[in-house]
Amino acid sequence: MTVYDDLMAHARETEALAQVAGRLGWDQETMMPRGAAAQRGEESAAMEGVLHARRTDSRFGDWLAQAEAGDAVAKANLREIRRAYERAKKVPAKLAAEIARVTSVAQGVWAEARAAEDVAAFLPTLRRVVALRQEEGQALAQGGDVYDALLDDYEPGAGAAELDEMFGALRPRLVALRAAILDKPQPAALAGRFDEAAQLALSRELAGLFSYDFSRGRIDKAVHPFCSGSGSDVRVTTRTDPVDPFNCLYSTIHEVGHASYEQNVDPDHLLTPIGRGVSMGVHESQSRIYENQLARSPAFAGWLLGRMRDTFGDIGITDPMEFARAVNRVSNGYIRTEADEVQYNLHVMMRFDLERTLISGDLAVDDLEAAWNDRFAADFGFAVDKPSNGCLQDVHWSVGLMGYFPTYSLGNVYAGCLHAALRADRPALDAELARGDLSGATTWLRDKVQRHGALMSPRETIKAACGAAPSEAPLLDYLEAKFSALYDL
Repeated sequence: MTVYDDLMAHARETEALAQVAGRLGWDQETMMPRGAAAQRGEESAAMEGVLHARRTDSRFGDWLAQAEAGDAVAKANLREIRRAYERAKKVPAKLAAEIARVTSVAQGVWAEARAAEDVAAFLPTLRRVVALRQEEGQALAQGGDVYDALLDDYEPGAGAAELDEMFGALRPRLVALRAAILDKPQPAALAGRFDEAAQLALSRELAGLFSYDFSRGRIDKAVHPFCSGSGSDVRVTTRTDPVDPFNCLYSTIHEVGHASYEQNVDPDHLLTPIGRGVSMGVHESQSRIYENQLARSPAFAGWLLGRMRDTFGDIGITDPMEFARAVNRVSNGYIRTEADEVQYNLHVMMRFDLERTLISGDLAVDDLEAAWNDRFAADFGFAVDKPSNGCLQDVHWSVGLMGYFPTYSLGNVYAGCLHAALRADRPALDAELARGDLSGATTWLRDKVQRHGALMSPRETIKAACGAAPSEAPLLDYLEAKFSALYDL
């Protein structure tokens, strides 16, 4: 046994325990009885304490000084271990456990406040979550930018200033495209009510079509759809709406994009530091390209129309192009997760700006609702009608995911780059999608991105797949071309 072997044995056990901790979170969202929330908080804190102790083990200094990387895989594992160790040792164990405990309980408080449309009921808990994350960010930053230190948890190497510049380049063309579309007649909407069991059955069919491996996963229902796990146990959740089956179908496809990334990492990397998605931005690129560039393409929409009619009967639309417009409908709305491709990033940019000011202390938690409502009215041109459509709609801040939101838009940018490269490599892609054949596209993404896990950095992963550094231009060009054709601009 070499020093590297000792280090990797420790890392594999740590990764296995982290998967168990993740399963606690999955259970809390799907099956845990409501009365168990306080106990689950203590369980999560205890697990975080164990993980923090392993991640800051006193042997790491010697291990990292003596371990030798024999190949690219070993070099990448050492990079990830060193990065995790350097971050973990800056955060006191007591603080790490308290964050886990508070955010576990906060999730239930948020859900109840959201259901009751009661922002005030959530604010004391949110104040505590923000304060804890500020404390953690200060420990990590060690005098540097606190928000960047938190962002680095989700997108290693990214910085708020760089993202601000990228978002500044996105905004003008997105706003202009939205204005042009909203000046046109709106497409027809689906008609009728859609049986929940039928929605779930079709969503399972679509998951399989997009290569989700049910022998290593499962689909359950949750308030906020998510994906959990890696390797041989990757679970997704979805939700249903009796008048909007697209919510179920496209939420499922989106989460299957995340799940496919985790399921398709090279099995040799299982339970190692590189045996998972490299960042949330790259992760989001997979979910967004599955959901939007592939599943919302006019070609695939034509195939889906047939399956919708087979499943639900008369849905109020028979023309494939009209159905494609319905799938890609651009309209005013409050909810980020239900937003169309044109406006989605505007929702993300708003949250990015708000959470930066929360972390810096320039925005007090008690003033969040007013700040949200003012910014929403300025960006979208109409007023928030209730908290569940406003600052209580997302689960992220309740569970302490400060720095996470910008990775959604970064993922869209990455997806734009990947889509351009995919089409260049597969000129017959539309013909495949029109047959409901996703195998070529999903195989390309598996080979170009997913199998590598965290072997490369986020930007290197996208550059290797596309042959060029990430840029917002392919995403903007794709959106303008697609929606100009759909709306006859």
